[in-house]
Amino acid sequence: MLRLRLLTWDVKDTLLRLRQPVGQGYAAEARAQGLQVQPEALGRSFREVYGAQSRHFPNYGHGQGLSSRQWWLDVIKQSFRLSGVQDEAALTKLAEKLYRDYCSPHTWEMLPGAAETLSRCRQLGFRMGVVSNFDSRLEAILSQCNLRHHFEFVLTSEAAGFAKPDGRIFEQALRLGGARPEQAAHIGDDYSRDYRAARAVGMHSFLLRPAGQGPGPEVPPEHVLPTLSHLLARIKME
Repeated sequence: MLRLRLLTWDVKDTLLRLRQPVGQGYAAEARAQGLQVQPEALGRSFREVYGAQSRHFPNYGHGQGLSSRQWWLDVIKQSFRLSGVQDEAALTKLAEKLYRDYCSPHTWEMLPGAAETLSRCRQLGFRMGVVSNFDSRLEAILSQCNLRHHFEFVLTSEAAGFAKPDGRIFEQALRLGGARPEQAAHIGDDYSRDYRAARAVGMHSFLLRPAGQGPGPEVPPEHVLPTLSHLLARIKME
């Protein structure tokens, strides 16, 4: 069995996922405020705007004078503008409400096996932390979803100043967790940002890849997790 001391975890689509697609969630809030917007159009607009904003202002505009809150308010408003909503007062109200709502447990749900696997890892004595390309709301989200107590630290890309796959965010996590790279493993759902990036700094890593997801980059089968419940067996196999 690996002499692991530290496990670091991605959050979105590893431990928590959105209860409904962004387009549906945004459209539902718009309806509550008396606006009719098609969820599919909103979903397309959001993907386009999010992509452009991420390119122009990477890592929530860190170092470019933006707060992550302003970054997100701009994304939400522009997504609605692209979908045909031009009322600026309504846009401001919608953006503020949705920014708050995405901290709520009503917006997020746990992936199968998440709570049980985290509890078991703690019982076995692993130190645990979060390494996530997320903004400052993540602490509140984890608390609201009753997961925060599992982790010694929560390191977001906003706080670190670097986003995965930049190895410096993993190096910060190793310092926070008091472990050398070979004593640590990272668990996440993204091949380049989680699996490969952690291995590039000398950590072990496991890729969450649910059955039926379709082919992805080649990963040794012993590093693939069909569900989170497979993690401890995989650790013993290493």
